[in-house]
Amino acid sequence: MSKPHTLFIADLHLAADRPDITQAFLRFLSEKAISAQALYILGDLFEVWIGDDNPEPLLAEVADALKVLSNQGVALYFIHGNRDFFLRKAYADRCGMTLLPPSKVIDLYGTPTLIMHGDSLCTLDIAYQKFRKWWDQPWWQWLMLKMPLWYRQRLARKARARSAKHKQQYKQQAQPQIMDVTPDEVPRVMAAAGVLKLIHGHTHRPAVHQVNVNGATGERYVLGDWYTQSSYLTVSAENWQLHFANLAD
Repeated sequence: MSKPHTLFIADLHLAADRPDITQAFLRFLSEKAISAQALYILGDLFEVWIGDDNPEPLLAEVADALKVLSNQGVALYFIHGNRDFFLRKAYADRCGMTLLPPSKVIDLYGTPTLIMHGDSLCTLDIAYQKFRKWWDQPWWQWLMLKMPLWYRQRLARKARARSAKHKQQYKQQAQPQIMDVTPDEVPRVMAAAGVLKLIHGHTHRPAVHQVNVNGATGERYVLGDWYTQSSYLTVSAENWQLHFANLAD
């Protein structure tokens, strides 16, 4: 029997045109997550989310698989990302997931740990932060969800195109650091939360970084995306480990 442990994932970007990622995720749930005490999904589970009323079969397939896991006693938690911030309680209930606030301190086997999606740490990306401040308004989200489904689908396509153009511009300008976390923001946020451990996604740059938090050594665990490999973090009382595997494994 495996030791008690908790799993963390982010940035799967599930989409109908990437069935390989979906299948990798379903295997992960049935083969890896089934033995965990809890699974935390730290945003961007889906490539785009236009509302809980979307009839796309992928949404039902994922919800059914997560519900099976929940029924087996694995606690499921979800933090919104910048791609699925419209996801609401109706869908979370279908999955057996608990929705969490944008950032939260949890107890991981005696270690206070801050978890978040991670986009709020990228303060140098001024254009993105302006957009984030806008769509984070409850009234704007309420208004968008009242729009017809076809209209939200069209907006989603435009948003994906705009996001790809945004990333390409920074690459061409040789400024990829703008899309990474701001170095000074990380210790500030960790100090404010009173933690020496931080777990997040969003940047697609999986790694473990040491962080100086008011003179103490902390650690920042960055989850990887699932575009080319499956990536997850396992945390137990004795060990914290990032894992990577080919999508076909």
